[in-house]
Amino acid sequence: MRLTRTTAAVLLVAASIPAFAATPWTPEPSCYLSEQALEMLTLPAELAAFAPGLEAPALVVATVENQIEPVSPTSYAPREMLVEMAMKLRDIRYRRGGREPATGFDCSGFVQYVFAQALGIDLPDNSISQAEAGIRVGRSDLKTGDLVFFHTRGKGISHVGIYLDHGRFIHSPSTGKRVRVDELSDQYWARRYVGARRPEVLSS
Repeated sequence: MRLTRTTAAVLLVAASIPAFAATPWTPEPSCYLSEQALEMLTLPAELAAFAPGLEAPALVVATVENQIEPVSPTSYAPREMLVEMAMKLRDIRYRRGGREPATGFDCSGFVQYVFAQALGIDLPDNSISQAEAGIRVGRSDLKTGDLVFFHTRGKGISHVGIYLDHGRFIHSPSTGKRVRVDELSDQYWARRYVGARRPEVLSS
């Protein structure tokens, strides 16, 4: 019997069904097709001559690629990312001038590190400069990610933390202590609260 291109294509589909049905599918931990899969998808010699350029592996790869959906820009949530990063750093010890988890943080170093790692934003490296950046925020309008400032030495700003929610903030307190969550309503912090700022990246 003489094979035409149409007949060859029909035979190819019919021949492939038993092969796939007989072999249970298991996921391959690789970006490439296994040798077994390549062998199964290779055209028989008698059919290859009637279907030049028809390569089943290329068709499979194209189908998989078409199923990949792009990440929606609306899934980007900067405030949540800040909280996630900050909370991962709890219990890291205080160190004056510290800017890295391995060495410890002071208050402004902690804030600077969280914003850099979570959002790629480079804030000033001390609490006074951080208090001069961004938008002034009233205490009743605080939102997650806002910076809260205190005077722990003298009357000027000397401490900073990151507001979380429900009156809580996270910060690196002082020598001998570790990164922790405190309440703005605590007597110590309530008496020393100066104000808050919202970094530009959170202003929209």
